[in-house]
Amino acid sequence: MPLELLTVPCLSDNYAFLLHDAASGRTALVDAPEAAPIRAALDAHGWVLSDILITHHHDDHVAGLGELRDGARVIGAAADAHRLPPLDLAVSPGDPLEVLDQTVEVIDVPGHTIGHVAFHFAQDHMAFTADSLMALGCGRLFEGTPEQMWDSLRRLRDLPGQTLICSGHEYTETNARFALTIEPDNADLQARAAAIAQARAEGRPTVPSRLSEERATNPFLRADAPELQRALGFEGEAAAKVFAEIRGRKDRF
Repeated sequence: MPLELLTVPCLSDNYAFLLHDAASGRTALVDAPEAAPIRAALDAHGWVLSDILITHHHDDHVAGLGELRDGARVIGAAADAHRLPPLDLAVSPGDPLEVLDQTVEVIDVPGHTIGHVAFHFAQDHMAFTADSLMALGCGRLFEGTPEQMWDSLRRLRDLPGQTLICSGHEYTETNARFALTIEPDNADLQARAAAIAQARAEGRPTVPSRLSEERATNPFLRADAPELQRALGFEGEAAAKVFAEIRGRKDRF
């Protein structure tokens, strides 16, 4: 039986994610921006947390943890344990990890922060990427280099196309406007931007998104695409250099 996924809006534009296993009755949380809306969602469904997975140390992803942990197993990156809330299980990429009776791949995704990880639930085709790969975007480089972020995005891009990308913020409408400045003639992007505008006008979230759609429309995943490089006047350049140019433009957008 597939896991039930619930997207929980938090703070002004964050998302947390609840995963529920009906067979066992257990529930996992990915990131804890704010306790109240997550607690309300749990109570509304009659769920109790068994596991909390943390992607990185920023306060808008961990601030609610203290009020929510209450016996749940807290899991985070061993490399970042010194600046995360106390962990019950510190994991590194490649470590065996089981959550809700599923094998979970821990993926190293430095760039936004050095210790950022993503969690890939391959059986149910879901990846929790927080502020690494985002819907039509990627996280700002607070600690890592463009080369590190590009490598991280390529690792995520290599996941199966049907993977749901569960990212950490509702930035998609702004990201779409920016993406159109990079590839204005991308028909897939034009159609997606229109659908995003409609969704937001109706108050609907645009997260999660499908990886196949990100591959076709997200400029940060397309730094090695010849048509994007031509559009930027960077044809034949190293993809990491093209990515750095796109990220710089987005920072100034």
